[in-house]
Amino acid sequence: MAKLLSCVLGPRLYRVYREREPGRPHRHRSEAAHTPGVPPEPSWELYYQPRTLEKHADSILALASVLWSISYYSSPLAVFYLYRKGYLTMSKAVAFSHYAGTMLLLLAGIACLRGIGRWTNPQYIQFITILEDAHRYGTPEHKKKLAGYNFDFRSWPVDFRWDEASSRSDRRNVPLLRPEPKHRSAVNGFLHAVKKLPCQIASYIVSHTFGRRMLYPGSVYLLQKALMPMLLQGQARLVEECHGKRAKLLACDGNEIDTMFMDRRMTSHPQGKKLVICCEGNAGFYEVGCLSTPLDARYSVLGWNHPGFAGSTGVPFPQNEANAMDVVMQYAIHHLHFQPEDIIIYAWSIGGFTATWATMLYPEVSALVLDASFDDLVPLALKVMPESWSKGIYVLYVVRGIGHQDSEAVFEPEQRGAALQTVHRAESVSASAVALCPFHLWAKPELNCSLFRYPGPVLLVRRTKDEIITTTVPDDIMSNRGNNLLLKLLQYRYPKVMADEGTRVVQEWLKASTPMEEASVYSRYEVEDDWCLSVLKSYEAENGSFPWSVGEDMTVEGRRQLALFLARKHLQNFDATHCTPLPPHEFHLPWKL
Repeated sequence: MAKLLSCVLGPRLYRVYREREPGRPHRHRSEAAHTPGVPPEPSWELYYQPRTLEKHADSILALASVLWSISYYSSPLAVFYLYRKGYLTMSKAVAFSHYAGTMLLLLAGIACLRGIGRWTNPQYIQFITILEDAHRYGTPEHKKKLAGYNFDFRSWPVDFRWDEASSRSDRRNVPLLRPEPKHRSAVNGFLHAVKKLPCQIASYIVSHTFGRRMLYPGSVYLLQKALMPMLLQGQARLVEECHGKRAKLLACDGNEIDTMFMDRRMTSHPQGKKLVICCEGNAGFYEVGCLSTPLDARYSVLGWNHPGFAGSTGVPFPQNEANAMDVVMQYAIHHLHFQPEDIIIYAWSIGGFTATWATMLYPEVSALVLDASFDDLVPLALKVMPESWSKGIYVLYVVRGIGHQDSEAVFEPEQRGAALQTVHRAESVSASAVALCPFHLWAKPELNCSLFRYPGPVLLVRRTKDEIITTTVPDDIMSNRGNNLLLKLLQYRYPKVMADEGTRVVQEWLKASTPMEEASVYSRYEVEDDWCLSVLKSYEAENGSFPWSVGEDMTVEGRRQLALFLARKHLQNFDATHCTPLPPHEFHLPWKL
């Protein structure tokens, strides 16, 4: 009877991984096509066949879950409609509760039938026994047996906790945001706080409802449900072909983080000694995301899913993201035993936030590669928003302490002029504009700040046909926000070199979208790579951390050469759109003196 109850309450089993044949080599994506003499890879449905009762019960419960999710997202409209029709009365509520109770009883009965179907399946009985032993004993032998199954990750035992190798035993969050700067208008205290309260309440409500789901669509349950077959196939490829090791990490906020590790240290490839930690985009999962690029380049790779994505729990708010990245770094260093000097952080798109945060807190890491990343979220949101919202968003720039200087790079002069007239009425800003405020404070100043605090080598990959992080059209390469990221990085590290003339020539070089155009600008200014390298090496020997004052006593021509040399070393063009996977041969480590 106890085993029957375990089958009723147990997790859904998706796949039983096949045993890898001895000596069978790893096949890369380029070798995935069927070749003569090699049997094709079977699909994941072939490896766990539920009995008829379990199969149909699972289908009904899955449909009920989807309908519940749709009802949840549409509930505000439904409540408004019922209120207008006069259906929100006590008598109607009692009748509705009867219907809901009956439906819950039916679903409970279906879940029991599913448990009976599992109980009659020897394969599921074997699985549930291994799962119970793994939770009860937690030995490596039991976890190794459990790794042969793919099931609902909520039932997976925790493999690593945030406090296992740290002296920090409390549940306080890791450091993330700087305190909000106090301007003269904020020092007035209570009255100013009262004026800001409506905006803050609206911001909290909108960002915690549809705002977060718009920014991180990968956290939406319906999207994950639609992608489930692809995610399962991706996990199967990583486990069966790449010897991936799945693990659950517990962050300090209680969120459980789903990770996958591929160890190449024992191979003959020297890249395998380096670990690449991948940070995915806002709709990316390690099963089908940017992880495959360093993996096919034969590095050891550690992928993880954002909070609320696939097997990870929680929601992808900035603090939760930082907490998740912290436990991933701790896991890599203390459990997988990689030295920070052997770790490379690779991020795609909005994953640049967690990547730069990790390099700020762990400055010893070997390198940072930002692919299709950007410096500021608000200009990208303005591109897809009605023009009438731009005035409200500019008010947020001023009221929340972002400042007029940064806004000049985002807003047109007529927008700034109109918006400044309404700054004193900031409390009336629309909730739609306010929704962006928390994410702007996160993605804009903090990404720049954390990137500046990392002293190691950095490489930015710019997509020349990027349709997502350009503020006009994909062909307008100068509107790519990756340009701003490069300029701000160089201006911080080499302020004397990137004076007016240095910034101007770098902007001219950034207009080039092909190798021939780049070479044309480079040759026009007669850049001598050997001379630039000798100047920087001699300066490095005499100075410490950034920013450097190199170029202070240099001619204009010398500063131009250094500016172009540094820009070329820190940015790599890739002729593709935003979501095109980066080929393995395009994955390069950053330049280092």
